[in-house]
Amino acid sequence: MNATSRSALPAARRLVVKIGSSSLTRPDGHLDVAALGALVDVLAERRSLGQEVVLVTSGAIAAGIGPAGLTARPRDLATMQACAMLGQGELVARYSEAFAVHGLRVGQALLTAEDTVRRVRYRNAQRSLEKLLALGVVPVVNENDAVTIDELRFGDNDRLAALVSHLVRADAMVLLTDVDGLHDAPPSRPGARRISYVADLADVAGVEVTARGSSVGTGGMVTKLESVRIATEAGVPVVLTAAGHVATALAGGDVGTFFAAGGKRTTARRLWIAHAARAAGRLHLDAGAARAVLGGRASLLPAGITRVEGQFDAGDPVELVAPDGTVVARGLVAYDAAELPPLLGRSTYELRADLGEGYDREVVHRDDLVLEGRNGLSSSGSAT
Repeated sequence: MNATSRSALPAARRLVVKIGSSSLTRPDGHLDVAALGALVDVLAERRSLGQEVVLVTSGAIAAGIGPAGLTARPRDLATMQACAMLGQGELVARYSEAFAVHGLRVGQALLTAEDTVRRVRYRNAQRSLEKLLALGVVPVVNENDAVTIDELRFGDNDRLAALVSHLVRADAMVLLTDVDGLHDAPPSRPGARRISYVADLADVAGVEVTARGSSVGTGGMVTKLESVRIATEAGVPVVLTAAGHVATALAGGDVGTFFAAGGKRTTARRLWIAHAARAAGRLHLDAGAARAVLGGRASLLPAGITRVEGQFDAGDPVELVAPDGTVVARGLVAYDAAELPPLLGRSTYELRADLGEGYDREVVHRDDLVLEGRNGLSSSGSAT
């Protein structure tokens, strides 16, 4: 399959399709059942052609706005979560009804960022999604807005879609929104032109985009391009287009913007560490430790750490910071924040002699560390 051309879409064995709230919601705030049904009809057709489909859907909060008696998307967390509780059941019920018309079943998967950075939980999510696909079921994935707190959010289902694409080893991803792709200026501006093909995101770095989503959605073009970056640099090509053009896009037609895959697939674990969750803290390194980490050869030991920032538990993602303030890597820390200060700057020999075995281990093991860079997914290699 050619991951640098639109032929990747009709040739894909497995697709991830993400649709945003703005494409599933009527002006009055209620779920647009007709739009949902039109999407399902297209996805069912792709299934009949032998393609597997994973649907990442927004819309739970939007679907709950009407039943909650509200006129607009709420801003406070408690009301948003109440709307999600009201809307999630309606949303999946509508999908179940629409897919059943085509003889297809759906399985709901609600994820939080925590599910993607804990080894057991992300592997369980991976196994569950693979099993659903093996059973011929269409997975319907959404962020678990009903229980997610801000610190554990993906931030938007655009980024969730990119992570799911890697998790299920998708061959291509389609992001459906209310505009037909990336334009060389805001689409509302007279003369703005659609950009049909992007070989490298660096080629569109100067394009003016907005971080603001619609009144019922959370993701503007900035979050969509972040999703594109995660996916393409992990080997998954992306089409960004309007929801009404989904059939043409999946057939390889020239709609929206096609982003060619520019990177090799990395391991799921490294992708999760690099992109899945907000860092819980920072470890400040001396110059020698920063060089060793950037050299991609070693784990991070207590001797190279000068300062600990933030409150975190063992297993949380943290950023590794060079003396000049540059974030050089992300990794999963092996200690609680409170344990580290007495260990800083001390060699493993000293720690073993003073504190015994157990306190001389790596703070961030090389297998749990990814380097910052163009794609944030460089391997740390093996230890020296």
